[in-house]
Amino acid sequence: MKFDRVRLANFKPYGDADLRLTEGVTVIHGLNGSGKSSLLEACFFALYGSKALDGTLEDVITNGEEETEVELWFTHDGVSYRVERRLKSYDGRIDHRCTLEATDGSDVTRDGARAVREFVTELLRMDAEAFVNCAYVRQGEVNKLINATPRERQDTIDDLLQLGKLEEYRERAGDARLGVEDVLENRRGRLDQLDEQIAAKEDRDLHGRLNELESELGEVTDEIGRYETQREQAKETRDAAAETLETHAEKREKLESVESEVEEIEAAIREAERERDDHRDAIREARERIEEIEAAIDDRLDDAGLDAASEAAIAERRAELDDREAAVRDELDDERVTAEGLRNQATNLAGKADDRAERAAEVEAEADDLADEAEAAAEAADERESSIEELREEAEEIRERFAAADADVDRDGVADELDRLRERRGEVRERIAELSAELKNARGRVEEAEELLAAGKCPECGQPVEDSPHASGIEADRERVEALEAELEDAREREGDLDDRIAELDGLASAADRLDEIDDRVETLEERVEEKRDEAERKREAAEAKRERAAELREEAEETREVAEQKREEAAAAAARVEELEASLSEIGDAREAVTAVEERLSAVADAEDEIERRREKRENLEEVNDERRDRLADKRERRDELADAVDEAAVETARERKEEAEQYLEQVAEELDRLDERREEIQNAIGGVKGDIRELEELREEREALGDRVAALEGLHEETSELESMYGDLRAELRQRNVAELERTLNETFELVYGNDAYSHIELDGEYVLTVYQKDGEPLDPEQLSGGERALFNLSLRCAIYRLLSEGIEGAAPTPPLILDEPTVFLDSGHVSRLVRLVEEMRGFGVAQIVIVSHDDELVGAADELVTVEKDPRSNRSTVRREDAAELDIASLADD
Repeated sequence: MKFDRVRLANFKPYGDADLRLTEGVTVIHGLNGSGKSSLLEACFFALYGSKALDGTLEDVITNGEEETEVELWFTHDGVSYRVERRLKSYDGRIDHRCTLEATDGSDVTRDGARAVREFVTELLRMDAEAFVNCAYVRQGEVNKLINATPRERQDTIDDLLQLGKLEEYRERAGDARLGVEDVLENRRGRLDQLDEQIAAKEDRDLHGRLNELESELGEVTDEIGRYETQREQAKETRDAAAETLETHAEKREKLESVESEVEEIEAAIREAERERDDHRDAIREARERIEEIEAAIDDRLDDAGLDAASEAAIAERRAELDDREAAVRDELDDERVTAEGLRNQATNLAGKADDRAERAAEVEAEADDLADEAEAAAEAADERESSIEELREEAEEIRERFAAADADVDRDGVADELDRLRERRGEVRERIAELSAELKNARGRVEEAEELLAAGKCPECGQPVEDSPHASGIEADRERVEALEAELEDAREREGDLDDRIAELDGLASAADRLDEIDDRVETLEERVEEKRDEAERKREAAEAKRERAAELREEAEETREVAEQKREEAAAAAARVEELEASLSEIGDAREAVTAVEERLSAVADAEDEIERRREKRENLEEVNDERRDRLADKRERRDELADAVDEAAVETARERKEEAEQYLEQVAEELDRLDERREEIQNAIGGVKGDIRELEELREEREALGDRVAALEGLHEETSELESMYGDLRAELRQRNVAELERTLNETFELVYGNDAYSHIELDGEYVLTVYQKDGEPLDPEQLSGGERALFNLSLRCAIYRLLSEGIEGAAPTPPLILDEPTVFLDSGHVSRLVRLVEEMRGFGVAQIVIVSHDDELVGAADELVTVEKDPRSNRSTVRREDAAELDIASLADD
């Protein structure tokens, strides 16, 4: 596995960062606190989410921001993946969204933080803790494995090499064995219980008891049959008597019914006669009402405009009113539209007049503004002309300074002359320094010679000066001192003259620069004066044009007001005509109302006449119905007399006595049958119970046989689970010993690389993962007895050996994550850092595809294929990354930075 690219947005100190990673050794370099480790934490977080954080999700969001985003592209076992995590803080909670997808066309996607973490764990065959223990040596955790107990170290390495699965399987097999033992013990107990239950039931002679009960059941059944036969004979007697009673009862009911019908017919005849009287009264009232309505019709004929009250006259009058109303409404609509249109025109024209008057005022104000701006431009031009005059006067004074200066230089040559004099002054100052040094040396020789002479020795060779040819050499030195003093004095005078001349020319050079500035300024001001004059003229002309436009707008406003007044008068005339037409409509409505009233009264007269005819017909119908009822009443009275003669009271009494005797016998036999039924039911229940016991006995025997087979199978399964538990334990122990041997080999290879020329010989790792370091003299040491730097380096060697073992695999190479070292030099001095460089080179030689090192140590840069520089802006407190080619990097310049 290797990381290809990581992109951050508002993650810890990063605002925006996008970094591509390649195979080989990548060193992430920068000052402490610049945010180097945060890049690796982002990769770790992208893979495992919150499980990769020491703090909370809120801690990774940049201060002052509400949302963070991390994207990681990585390749594992030839397949490319992209994982994205987004955190958003709101309302005191964190929304965590996560997706993973294959980017090479494979149909692999996962949504949700947990689903992504579980997929990565399965893909890499390691969870977040295993990733840290195998490939990610985090800052401050370099001594984690050496400080761990052997048991913790054993569990860590076993989990990395998937041996934890074997222990999990062994525990599962053990749990299964215990479960089988529990079930087996339970089944054996049940088997004993079944044997006891079967023996108890066999002792009860269930089949003999069943025969006795079935014989008794036959006797009871025969007796019940005898009583039921006698009960049926009693029922027949009772039913015959009841039929006789029922026949006489029906005749009596028919007699009562006929008598009731006679009474009903008589009542109906009386009721019909009353209704005929009511209809006769209603006919009389309807005729009176017709007379009143006809009088009311005559009163409304004039209002309705009718000569006579007929349907034809009403229809003709209504059509006349409809035509008239339609004509008036058409004219009314036209007049209303005309009046509304004229009012709107008047309002609009008045508004336009006001708008033109306001616009005239605005244009007049704009003209005043333009006039003021023109005046201001003219004044500005005058001010600039005054400034030009002042500058020209200043320039004339400066030219007079050049003319009055006692110098053979002009305005254009003063700068060159000044540079020449400064160069000469520099040469003079160098000569003064040389003369001062030479003079100091000469004076020293003279003072030394005088001391020697005073002591009686030669100033040149230190021998006694008596009769020495070198005694006269001091005079030459004294002459040299005098000559140097004179030359030095002359040089200092020349320096003073040059200083004075340079100071004079400095003033003239400044004056020349000022003249240049004045010329440029005058030229600029003259251009500005011309611009301001032109601007003033343009604005005066524009102001005059706007005043003319304002006058035009006022005239247009006055004309518009006159037209608006005319439209108001026309609208008032149209409104008066509308009122007249509305009055006409009101008159038409009154006439129509009167016509409607006449029509309604005519309809009322017709309704009353219809009512009279209807009631007359009903009186005739009621008379015919009563005639029919009287005929039926005579028939019912004759039938009543016949039924009264047919009723035999003596036969009714005999049938009643026989029925009572039969019912008494039925009550007695029912009690006996109930007793016999209860007995028969008891016997049947007993037979059912015995048969149930027999079935239960058979079931117990079948269950006992099946349970015996089950116990035998469980005993075999118990033996198998015991063997499986032992096998997983033995396999884990065997693989652990192989891992110990392989890890000891890789650890000693790494150890030889790091400590080959040191005082240490080799390392031993026993089956319990206890580490021992041996010195050259064979003396064993606990790793904790090493110095701080040696212990840190030893732990790095151990972590690299574990990584090698995991990458090489027991049965062949396996894809592993990048080897990540976060600040591994914290506890190392320079000598140990060089060994760490060798260790990194060796891991690359072993075939580790990608190694990422975070460090502020410049010495590790030499081991890098690519260098990533991290810097933090102290003003914004934001970190940035920059990738460089380590082969072209100047290490010295990096150290200067």
